[in-house]
Amino acid sequence: MNDEMKDFLHYLTVERNLAKNTIVSYERDLRKYAHYLINVEQVQSWNDVSRLHILQFLKFLKEGGNSAKTIARHIASIRSFHQFLLREKVTDKDPTVHIETPQLERSLPKVLSTAEVEALLDAPKANTPFGIRDKAMLELLYATGMRVSEMINLNLSDVHLTMGFVRCYGKGNKERIIPVGRIALSALKIYIEEARPKLLHPKKRATDALFLNHHGERLTRQGFWKILKKLAKEANIEKELTPHTFRHSFATHLLENGADLRAVQELLGHADISTTQIYTHVTKTRLKDVYQQYHPRA
Repeated sequence: MNDEMKDFLHYLTVERNLAKNTIVSYERDLRKYAHYLINVEQVQSWNDVSRLHILQFLKFLKEGGNSAKTIARHIASIRSFHQFLLREKVTDKDPTVHIETPQLERSLPKVLSTAEVEALLDAPKANTPFGIRDKAMLELLYATGMRVSEMINLNLSDVHLTMGFVRCYGKGNKERIIPVGRIALSALKIYIEEARPKLLHPKKRATDALFLNHHGERLTRQGFWKILKKLAKEANIEKELTPHTFRHSFATHLLENGADLRAVQELLGHADISTTQIYTHVTKTRLKDVYQQYHPRA
């Protein structure tokens, strides 16, 4: 049963061109699924899997304390996999046909106020190469709304200071050209010209990666996350932060200031505008909060 899983993951990588993190998520879900089928249900082949087996697995997940969101993700992974098996004629049926995905409450993304963003942007110490790097990263994230994974994968050749834009590759390796504001461009210029050369390791082969860690190598997502948490603490920000907080704040602040929803969709690289529309709910919620706080008869 492992061979079919490997074929499916290869299909996701080569034909679907999905992001590495997405494929890792598929693999983790399917390995758990296969382990349950083999060891609990004693299933010998994918063609033996029934709707009842899948329902029992979902019950097992729920009893294990998994959230509705996690279960919904497992269902999506399992459904895609069985559709692949049917298409490749490995199986003669799709047992996921009548499996329903649990209803999810769509939680509004956490956003920072403009004052909190300013405090966070001012937190890095600009008198060290690492401080200059951190300032450039935060300014770039807030200026562009790009994902953290997109930012850490940037190369020097993706930054066009004179033209005022960066090129990044989003989900499905889709190219996006994003304009960058004057302040972020200035921070990037100082980092590239003054700080980045000092972060290169003298004994290691030079890298084209834009943002470097203390080893002179490309900064990782986990590395950035540690930096963000440290800076948030220094800026006295008590809100719960995620690597997407700047992205959410970027979109919300644009819409609050009258930006067109389609333009924000383009900047964020959303394939479907319904994904971008969540930010209109955020702006309405914030508007209501302001009204409640300041109107004398609220």
